[in-house]
Amino acid sequence: MRRFEGWRATGAFVGAFAVAALAARAADTPAPQYPQLPSETPATFTPSPYGFDHERREAMVPMRDGVKLHTVILVPKGAHGAPILLTRTPYSADELTTHRQSAHLGSALDGYDNALDVILGGGYIRVVQDIRGKYGSEGDYVMTRPLRGPQNATPVDESTDAYDTIEWLTHNVPESNGKVGILGISYDGHLPLMALVHPHPALKVAAPMNPMVDGWKGDDWFHNGAFRQQGLPYILEQVASRDNHVKWWSNAFDDYDLYLDAGSAGELARREGLEQVGFWRKVLAHPSYDSFWRDQALDQELAAEPLGVPMMLVAGLWDAEDIYGALAVYRALKPKDTAGDKVFLTIGPWYHGQEIDDGSSLGKIRFGQDTSAYFQREILLPFLDHYLKDGAPAMDVAPVNAFQTGTNVWRKLRSWPSGCLDGCAPKPTPLYLEPGHALGFSPPATARTEFDEYVSDPAKPVPYRARPIQPIAYGPGMTWPIWLTDDQREMSGRTDVLVYTTPVLDRAVEVSGSPLVNLVAATSGTDADWVVKLIDVYPPEVPVHPELGGYQLMIAADIFRGRYRESLETPKALEPNAPLAYRFELPAANHVFLPGHRIMVQVQSSWFPLYDRNPQTFVPNIFLAKPQDYRAATVRVYRSARHASFVELPLVGGVKRPAVMH
Repeated sequence: MRRFEGWRATGAFVGAFAVAALAARAADTPAPQYPQLPSETPATFTPSPYGFDHERREAMVPMRDGVKLHTVILVPKGAHGAPILLTRTPYSADELTTHRQSAHLGSALDGYDNALDVILGGGYIRVVQDIRGKYGSEGDYVMTRPLRGPQNATPVDESTDAYDTIEWLTHNVPESNGKVGILGISYDGHLPLMALVHPHPALKVAAPMNPMVDGWKGDDWFHNGAFRQQGLPYILEQVASRDNHVKWWSNAFDDYDLYLDAGSAGELARREGLEQVGFWRKVLAHPSYDSFWRDQALDQELAAEPLGVPMMLVAGLWDAEDIYGALAVYRALKPKDTAGDKVFLTIGPWYHGQEIDDGSSLGKIRFGQDTSAYFQREILLPFLDHYLKDGAPAMDVAPVNAFQTGTNVWRKLRSWPSGCLDGCAPKPTPLYLEPGHALGFSPPATARTEFDEYVSDPAKPVPYRARPIQPIAYGPGMTWPIWLTDDQREMSGRTDVLVYTTPVLDRAVEVSGSPLVNLVAATSGTDADWVVKLIDVYPPEVPVHPELGGYQLMIAADIFRGRYRESLETPKALEPNAPLAYRFELPAANHVFLPGHRIMVQVQSSWFPLYDRNPQTFVPNIFLAKPQDYRAATVRVYRSARHASFVELPLVGGVKRPAVMH
């Protein structure tokens, strides 16, 4: 107590002193003046170039509307007649080009700066630019700024900014040969696609990797109408400030608890202050596939443009963020490529962006080779060299390079989907849900109405991975990138997940393409979500890799929001207890189910907290659902001749029955 009292006394003395000082100042008593020590920090510091193998330049590049964009240019020492590789980014050009303090270009570039082996070995001039409104660039930021048109009344977009940037570079980088390529991953992969709209003549090639293309159908924001609510922190941090200094906060270690406590995605966003953010207000106002989303579907925008610049689209079979976009663009543009020299595709066994990381494994799944190094060395580098280097070096790059999982081999194909270089097409073959939770290739024979059922309770939604559930994040200790390869056994043991399995296969079953779900189901509610997973079940024992014994590996899986069964734009309540058909595509697979394995299909009605809960009571906007709207529902999945449920597999070579061991 005495010590506390002493502090109080000292505080009183200081307070009295402060009052006296204020009184003296009020009486115009001059304050004492002290000499200032000269600052030891120069007004501008110029780094020494000694020992550097490259020259770093920075420029504010003017756009047609007067806005200037911060641009970093890395020129290898002695470069002459070198092509330019451009990446435009919302993630800080400075951070992507100052990864480590070193005089070497390889150390300067961030590992996410896309294909280091290509850049370092190819003698390219590297340019990274902050897009407008982010970090060092001027202007206003708009998330994936739409092309000029119905959703953008301004005279500028990412297409015009790319054009103006390339125009400036070709006149202001004298070491260049005047040829520019553009590449990037994710959002940085979206921007090369934008550059292909009215492209600059100097743009000779593009490599959009895992690009954001259609945010409602299957990329970052929604999948078939179900909102990917764990993306809320990204929206906040990306849009709330120019330099991403505003951060998401959470009082829960397990995201399952955080999102369940909030109730709806709209309520959680309100608690975080997200309604101050313009992009979130747009998402909140457009939960359905209306013109806001259709006008920004980049695959359709590009399909309306002339096909001029060669491109290498890159997709990952286990991409947890943008699994839809690359193949959507390929489907839209490949029919226009009559000469076969404009649209190329690589499909790898990768998480989001893993093509520039170590590609030897994904989670517990090993591939027997560094698939990413192969892609960079054997596919991307010769592809870029061919179009960007003087003399057009020859390349031996197939129109489609697709890694086949299961057998773990690269396949050179003429088109996608295809089972061979000559273009043999996979045969759509139904794999039916059968009695006794079985799967088989023979259609149901019974005319009786048969079904399996479960109770879907929004108060206990099915987790999309084992708890505790981490946020969407990359870095040490973060496992978000690999969740699509998580073992599904924990979910298969739940009473609200239906599981159907073939007997043990006696021969290989090869799939190449996008499986198609044909689900006939009913719910006692007036809305429902449908999650369907196609799974490779490993043998009970795997001697070489014991940890894979009985492993349930998702090959393709997705979600569909029932209210959009009839129209993606106009949601409609479901008729309670009526068997209704739902048809939707799963992401692409290029996989062989090996002999000794089994094929499994799981069906459930929630995938939480990655996707927001369906209240299972129809409300106009699920973002605004109230606690009383969330109700348990009894779900029936049908499997009779009249109401057959199946997953249509794109089979290569067909199935020779019986394909199973009894």
